[in-house]
Amino acid sequence: MSVLDEIRKPVEKEMNEFESYFNRTMQSNIPLLKIILNYILRRKGKQMRPLLVFLTAGLNGKIAESTYVAATLIELLHTASLVHDDVVDDANERRGALSIKALWNSKIAVLVGDYMLAQGLIISLEKSKFEMLEIVSEAVKAMTEGELLQLQKSRKLNIKEPDYYKIIMSKTAALVAACTATGARSATENSDIIQQMKEFGENIGIAFQIRDDLLDYETNGLTGKIVGNDIKERKLTLPLIHALEIASSSQKKKVMAIVKKKKKTKDEIKEVIDFVSASGGLEYAELKMNLFRDKALAILDSYQDCDYKNSLKKFIYYTTSRNK
Repeated sequence: MSVLDEIRKPVEKEMNEFESYFNRTMQSNIPLLKIILNYILRRKGKQMRPLLVFLTAGLNGKIAESTYVAATLIELLHTASLVHDDVVDDANERRGALSIKALWNSKIAVLVGDYMLAQGLIISLEKSKFEMLEIVSEAVKAMTEGELLQLQKSRKLNIKEPDYYKIIMSKTAALVAACTATGARSATENSDIIQQMKEFGENIGIAFQIRDDLLDYETNGLTGKIVGNDIKERKLTLPLIHALEIASSSQKKKVMAIVKKKKKTKDEIKEVIDFVSASGGLEYAELKMNLFRDKALAILDSYQDCDYKNSLKKFIYYTTSRNK
């Protein structure tokens, strides 16, 4: 049994039911849209975000129909954001297959993403889940602002550590926080608990993203990312940001000259990776990741022991130790 299978165990039945529930929202009578939606469904990911919704609901009360609505809203938002991201990043691959943007075109990809967001709005209104709609809408707003902030900062390549946290809080942590907040809201109306679960998700999300950034420096062959891809795409992430902050002016100038180049050789990318490694950038980022991980665990420790709590603890450790 894999780690993810162990994590899923308390909500295995609900996750299987959710798959059918979600698939019904990804239907259309428009032939082209039907083909594209089926293509997306056949290449679904690990569904970690719906899993987080169900586990958080179970932790705070009972899993109900509103939990399925919450998980569906989250998965629609997440899937739409991936389709849109591939347009923004000009990416031709997603999860080892061709992206919607590559198979069709950017215009179609944007419209498909918009369609999924609209489906989420309709479901929220039909089920009168206005508070969930508010939580998810705030996440959409934050993710958009984070993407724009990153684009703005990336042009000048002047991202400092506070900028980095601001970007990942918006781009990644906002969606994870929406998972835990909507999951909690589906089980309780207690605003303090919902807020606490939102903070719980934010800490998981930040730790998750730092781990993702660290994977870009690991040459174990297991990651879905190309090693050094962030450097290749001129993205400044925490390991490199810290290494640059403590570097001498001559070192910084030399490394930034490589980072700024639109086309880099393998040797140049390796030089930047070696610089980050020698400067302690990886250890520093891991330290920060563990700090946010421990904040999430501290919130979880306020709950009594149960299967949901144990799975959430495993979930946190999985996201911060995964190899892909």
